[in-house]
Amino acid sequence: MSSFQVIASGFVVMILLGTLLLMIPAASATPGSAGFSDCLFTATSAVCVTGLVVRDTGTAWTPFGQAVILALIQVGGLGVVTAAVMMSFLSGRKIGLMQRSIMQESISAPQVGGIVRLTRFIVLSTLAFEAAGALLLMPAFIPRFGWGRGIWYSFFHAISAFCNAGFDLMGVEGGPFSSLTGWGQDVLVNVAVILLITIGGIGFLVWNDIREHRLRFRQYRLQSKLVLVTSGILVLLPFLWFLLMEMREMPLSQRVLPSLFQSVTLRTAGFNTVDLAAMSDSGQAMMILWMLIGGSPGSTAGGMKTTTVAVALIAAWSVFRRKESPECFGRRFADETVRHAMAILIMYALLFSVSAVVISRVEGLPLLTCLFETASALGTVGVTHGITSSLGMLSRGILIVLMFLGRVGGLTLIYAAQPVRATARSVKPLEKVTVG
Repeated sequence: MSSFQVIASGFVVMILLGTLLLMIPAASATPGSAGFSDCLFTATSAVCVTGLVVRDTGTAWTPFGQAVILALIQVGGLGVVTAAVMMSFLSGRKIGLMQRSIMQESISAPQVGGIVRLTRFIVLSTLAFEAAGALLLMPAFIPRFGWGRGIWYSFFHAISAFCNAGFDLMGVEGGPFSSLTGWGQDVLVNVAVILLITIGGIGFLVWNDIREHRLRFRQYRLQSKLVLVTSGILVLLPFLWFLLMEMREMPLSQRVLPSLFQSVTLRTAGFNTVDLAAMSDSGQAMMILWMLIGGSPGSTAGGMKTTTVAVALIAAWSVFRRKESPECFGRRFADETVRHAMAILIMYALLFSVSAVVISRVEGLPLLTCLFETASALGTVGVTHGITSSLGMLSRGILIVLMFLGRVGGLTLIYAAQPVRATARSVKPLEKVTVG
């Protein structure tokens, strides 16, 4: 099997295993109430760190079921291959060359050399950030829920936030599917979740650059520079939109925190502290675009990725300026990188739009609502207009496929489905075609 086939197969195996565990009667609050469709959808959403649910996580599942979901989120966030390597570390097994190559593809590392050390750093850093996040949430959750539930809720939401999953247990307090709407003005909860989402979504390679070079930005890899600058812009623009347009009727002191939270969570986390369905059509269109962009490569997030959009925009700008090749921060991009970026953009645009049209036709729902749902699934975000639980089998199946594609990566699946071919030795004749 190729590296791409191993990665895709690993996610499929984890989804099926999670489905079987959730079908155990002890996993449901009402034993036997969760059918195969509900369990498959929930397991896919958890492994693909999406957050779309057909059953409220806090009220429909027992602590055992919630623990299964949390384990699937952790494995999906780290990546199936990274989680498997972590188990090999613990068992003392040696990592062969084939395993190193698969690890490189899994975390989007630039080279095989040092991949085991990098993976160990990723696993340890992940556990440290999640533990720190849980400690930050405990002062808010323990007084409200008591020691036992407060500690459990702190760890569950810390892991869910860091993995950009968006699963929550707040249905027991605010009602089913309420997310974090009851904590919109809680500074501690908002800051903790925002930090966890951001750290988990910028990518493991960026962490490594920051660890090695500290704040010396010029010494970072080009990818890290693109990720940090693009991520900053993608947080600032929606923050200003929410602050000045969507929430302008609220007092300024009460809209800063919700505006910042929504601008961060839109990228693939899936939590929300306000009613997103109440936003204007223009606001929802902006949210759809941001959800499709998603997080960064080699992170716990899904979507097209920040670098894909950055490369595509820079390539377009180089055409406008009649430059021979796109460049940024004193470096130019390889032709292969630009081709991949354009292919991913077109693929995501087609997948989310065609899927929305089909769901709108089948379910008789407004197209904008369906576009919002398919963008949330493909970008592995998890925010919703509240229609997920009422969708039919065909529409659920479409969302399952979109969540899987969004987490594993469209190009990974395309390469996995193709046989390994020898490099072409001949080059076809060149002929110009007029475009534009």
